Amino acid sequence: MPSVPHAQIGPIAVHLPDRVETNEELQEAFPQWDIKLIEEKTGISKRHIAAEGETSSDLAVAASLKLFAEHQIDPNSIDFVLFCTQTPDYPLPTTSCLIQDRLSLPTTCGALDFNLGCSGYVYGLAVADGLIQTGVARRILFLTAETYTKYIDPDDRSLRTIFGDAAAATLLTAGETPSLWGFKFGSDGSGGDMLMVGDGGTRSAKDAIRPRHRKRWKSRLYMDGPSLINFTVDAVPRLIDEILGQNGMTDADISQYLMHQATWKMLDQLRNRMGVQPERLPIELSEIGNTVSCTLPILIDQLRKSGRIDKESVNMLVGFGVGLSWAGCLWKDLQG
Repeated sequence: MPSVPHAQIGPIAVHLPDRVETNEELQEAFPQWDIKLIEEKTGISKRHIAAEGETSSDLAVAASLKLFAEHQIDPNSIDFVLFCTQTPDYPLPTTSCLIQDRLSLPTTCGALDFNLGCSGYVYGLAVADGLIQTGVARRILFLTAETYTKYIDPDDRSLRTIFGDAAAATLLTAGETPSLWGFKFGSDGSGGDMLMVGDGGTRSAKDAIRPRHRKRWKSRLYMDGPSLINFTVDAVPRLIDEILGQNGMTDADISQYLMHQATWKMLDQLRNRMGVQPERLPIELSEIGNTVSCTLPILIDQLRKSGRIDKESVNMLVGFGVGLSWAGCLWKDLQG
């Protein structure tokens, strides 16, 4: 019998908006903010901000064109587009269909949007692996793009200092050797009120879910940071233990834990809770901020370029956050 193909993470291209907002600029505009303390907690010194009228699809298309150009990829070879975003261009049509047209991909190409944030990259890898294993696709353009800053009021100290805009384009290809396995997921909608945008859908305002606590800022986006940290430091270590146990592995078998880059404080608490050395749980968000679904592909790209991924070793990818949702898998970099 022919061997079953498996998804492999190929090249990644990252696109960041031109505008950069620094903490120095925020301090000048808001002298009452304790920017030094905020930066100590978040680990973020600057963020890229999408221009007025610049959408997630614009960022995703730019990342895709960069991927095609830098890695000599023929757009006609793409047979599926996966697009993960929580800031789509429109409620409908599907943004991935618009991206297919803008990139001149074949009309035989499948196109699918899915609305998921901080765990979305791992979920997307699982979907892609299923498409490839079943023979539906062989070369998938997996796009993540977010413009969360459009949900944030300029006076919002808690959110403006954290979130940045970005896009990442990942080529997923069929290979003979499994490089992604051990997928495990979790969701808890009772925590949907921790991180939310309560308007823009079809639910009437009187019936909409409410923020968990008093809404302090005018932003459309609401986040209960302390509750999210509590959720994360409880759910993520349990997820890791479950993945290791189900695959007959221990912590010693994992080279690095590559996690959604939320904030320095959250990731440092995970380091302490898990008892891992800093180099095994890298934090690389200082100059881009929390880019939601884009943080993991950006992190992988950064580590590859700096030679910090050992191709002989097994890593764990972990995403967590809005939903609430969480997901993890094991990964060996066979193509980087």
